[in-house]
Amino acid sequence: MKKFLAVALFCFSATSFAQLIQFGPQISTNSTNISTKGYADDSADTTIGFGAFARVNLLNFYGQGEIGFGKTQFSVNDGFGKTEYDLSGTDFTLLAGFKILPLGKLGNVRLFGGYNWKNYSSIDANNNASPVDFKKNNSSVIAGAGVDLWKFTLDYRYLIGVSDLDDSPNEIKTGISNFTLGFKF
Repeated sequence: MKKFLAVALFCFSATSFAQLIQFGPQISTNSTNISTKGYADDSADTTIGFGAFARVNLLNFYGQGEIGFGKTQFSVNDGFGKTEYDLSGTDFTLLAGFKILPLGKLGNVRLFGGYNWKNYSSIDANNNASPVDFKKNNSSVIAGAGVDLWKFTLDYRYLIGVSDLDDSPNEIKTGISNFTLGFKF
């Protein structure tokens, strides 16, 4: 009888724990918008990223941490020549949000905000003129919405860059539209 009670308690605890903490892989597509000052022209491209997340659920609120790897591609024209940049590196994201619409056992609809820090480990420049010296760290503020359906998560996020990436008197800031698809184990 003691073994039966121990197994029953373990199964109940594991089910409760699974609802409290969720984790899994994710993949994203990023469309970058560049905000510049001091440049004649700028343009951006769409890239992909991948990573993992862990979420802690507390009633209708949750906190989520993420780590990932992604790319950012854009070009700027300083009036003398066009420089194309391909930046890649590691992302660290912290989100806090709440579930605004429960969908029963199917899932829920969420709103969230947070902070993203990116460390560019690779900065490649292809240009006709001299490349701009870039800062290796970029901070962004995040606002977004998402939906959980069964074991899948689908989020839309907008990352508002607060860091000036350009070490010169000019300015380059990123704005990223991001769609993320994740799977909860």
